[in-house]
Amino acid sequence: MGQRGANAAFMPNKFVFPGGAVDVADAEIPLTNSVSPHQAACLAVETEMPLVHALQVAAIRELSEETGLMLGSPVTWDNPPEGWENFAAAGICPDAAALSFVFRAVTPQGRPRRFDARFFLVDADHIHGDLDDFSNAEDELSHLQWVPLGDARGLNLPFITQVVLAEVIDTLDKPGTRTSVPFFRNDDERHLVDQLSGRHPLAND
Repeated sequence: MGQRGANAAFMPNKFVFPGGAVDVADAEIPLTNSVSPHQAACLAVETEMPLVHALQVAAIRELSEETGLMLGSPVTWDNPPEGWENFAAAGICPDAAALSFVFRAVTPQGRPRRFDARFFLVDADHIHGDLDDFSNAEDELSHLQWVPLGDARGLNLPFITQVVLAEVIDTLDKPGTRTSVPFFRNDDERHLVDQLSGRHPLAND
């Protein structure tokens, strides 16, 4: 996790997961592997299909930009796209196979900025290189660190981060039992939480 700056327009001083917005170019970046078919189906619920690929790329790109850590597989890039030179130099291509889509949330109405965010979990064993080397991180987050789950709730966290942490803890306590992904809609006063199962017209049985 890392801490946002005191002057940040969104969630100042809060400790957050690495993350950010999808770039237009993310849809064109190749992946060695994508998430599992079931995960892709869950991502595709109420989502344009090209965005399913871009979301995976964005998660890997933002992880690299904000922490300097890279998720990928050995591949030689002859002409790496702009922004991916560090992956090419390391001899890896972004690989989303290890990503697990665990939560989706929309920022509550009335906020000056609203986001439709997807949260991913990945085993650190899949990270390329030194897990404690944050030297290539950009300066958006400070105090970058690995935080034990038991200690994370003691940090200055946004509400939604607390909710996602609870889901992560529950997921790790019950491996292999989740068949759906919680979707915290926040689109009316009821703050509904739906379950994205992937069983919709875009999903393949």
